[in-house]
Amino acid sequence: MAGTRAFEARNGLTRLCDVSLPTITATRYVLPLREGGSLPGVVEGNDLGTYVLKFHGAGQGPKALVAEVIVGELFRRLGLRVPELKLMQLDPAIGKSEPDFEIQELLLRSAGLNLAVDFLPGSFGYDGSSGGPGDEGMARILWLDAYVANVDRSWRNTNMLVWHKNLWLIDHGAALYFHHSWMSAEKFASLPYDASDHVFSVATPSVAAVDDELASSITPDLLTEVIGLVPDEWIEDGDRERYLGHLTARLSDRSAWLPGGAR
Repeated sequence: MAGTRAFEARNGLTRLCDVSLPTITATRYVLPLREGGSLPGVVEGNDLGTYVLKFHGAGQGPKALVAEVIVGELFRRLGLRVPELKLMQLDPAIGKSEPDFEIQELLLRSAGLNLAVDFLPGSFGYDGSSGGPGDEGMARILWLDAYVANVDRSWRNTNMLVWHKNLWLIDHGAALYFHHSWMSAEKFASLPYDASDHVFSVATPSVAAVDDELASSITPDLLTEVIGLVPDEWIEDGDRERYLGHLTARLSDRSAWLPGGAR
């Protein structure tokens, strides 16, 4: 079943999330975005919108989509711009009409529920020439990337777009990599973050100034809400509690991973 559900957290908190991601249906596959390793594609939906579709049948599997939802929606609730996320049903009939064998195979393998990211027409990759978030904005992004262990925000691939002169954050599937082997919450809590390769590494001295505000904003309720947005199809029984436990533990050991090493 897509959407949210109640779950009992490790600290005894039980909450029914009353929000969910909208669900739409794909009506046309437009073109592939071959610069992505998972081969996302531009698609049209039955709401007349255009989206970048990320497939549960891609090589990275549904866990990349789980990270996209949890991290993207957490960042949004903390004031950063993230393109709107929706769940999209993909009919296998769309794949059967695709002439490219590689794409056809991916579409057929991904029949069912996938992740649709709002397409920003006319946007371009952030290169530092415009759309900069300012010193505090850079520090906030660096802090949050360190918190979720996002290793994919370098100058080689900023995973940020400039659209209407504003900065938008995209592609968070590489974050939360603890879930690929489920390292212990204690290990993840103290896992250092190498900020030297981050696109905003220059903001490292300013990270301590935003630490208290961001840490106090990430409450168990907030984490429960964004984890609850992940549809049941992509997540194993009991894993919601594990995500909550890992992310809660990491908040409590910030001196181990905070860029700059100071709080």
